[in-house]
Amino acid sequence: MKRTGTFPFTAIIGQETMKKALVLNVVNPRLGGVLIQGEKGTAKSTAVRALADLLPPRPCIVGCRFHDDPADPANWCDECHEKYDADRSSMKTELLPMRVVELPVSATEDRVVGTLDIEAAIKEGKRAFETGILADANRNILYVDEINLLDDHVVDVLLDSAAMGINTVEREGISYSHPARFSLVGTMNPEEGDIRPQLLDRFALSVYVAGEKDLDRRAEVIKRRLEYEDDPEAFIEKFAEEQKKEVTRIERAAKLLPQVTAAGDILRLAAKLSITLGVDGHRADIVLIKTAETIAALDGHTEVGKEDLREAAKLALPHRMRRRPFEEQKLDWSDVDKVIDE
Repeated sequence: MKRTGTFPFTAIIGQETMKKALVLNVVNPRLGGVLIQGEKGTAKSTAVRALADLLPPRPCIVGCRFHDDPADPANWCDECHEKYDADRSSMKTELLPMRVVELPVSATEDRVVGTLDIEAAIKEGKRAFETGILADANRNILYVDEINLLDDHVVDVLLDSAAMGINTVEREGISYSHPARFSLVGTMNPEEGDIRPQLLDRFALSVYVAGEKDLDRRAEVIKRRLEYEDDPEAFIEKFAEEQKKEVTRIERAAKLLPQVTAAGDILRLAAKLSITLGVDGHRADIVLIKTAETIAALDGHTEVGKEDLREAAKLALPHRMRRRPFEEQKLDWSDVDKVIDE
């Protein structure tokens, strides 16, 4: 059966903030993911799945189930350590594209973390491990649609893996660990229920999307969708050039990112923003600077400026504001502007 190609990322009308947040996580995989909230039918899932066509390739160890980075031994799996710690001359590498790995809401804990073969461990004395979704997600993007409806046990697993970058499975006194470093992307409709605060705080960025209100642009949304459904291949080809330009922009920004710096006054400004807005902890400050650096790289400059920080604040701070139960997340942008403009 021939599968239909994905709706092109660059063909999505509007939703610029959502698209920017997703692209920032491709440029900087260590940013920490993004939560996209909004009403039904606003291209949330479409945008995340379309992102797969923009993901750059990265070097991996040939044969590794966890696609380990050959240049990062500190985050290798046990199998790669056993094979190559003593002699790396036999190690072969290959370029594999990053992927969007989907975690279904209905997934069981075993499907997520993987399973240990207890019988093989007892009879043969070896750890036989069948990989799960977290193994596939290592060095990739892990996407959870309706993330607010995830089972609590699975949420706990995600929290542990996101914090440590390692997935550990323990059964009958036997344990197995493997690297699980991923960018977490979640989508949800707030009307269907809230998300646990612990999981919410793990997202670097947060975006709220709504339907297009401009009449002409809304009509264009209908036109493009119908055109895509009538002839997917022709529609995808129509946006091929724009897709290539976006891939080039992402690759250029990723190469520039290591050169980007934030001066001391920008660091103090980020700290002042968090203090003024009453944000809990220090994670917000760190994410704010990382986001501003990535924005600077995407815009093609190596020094973080105030406008980079202003844009980063709109992505990194709203979901970290203190609030009471059932209270809407609100951020007074005049306070942000006041701190930055001073």
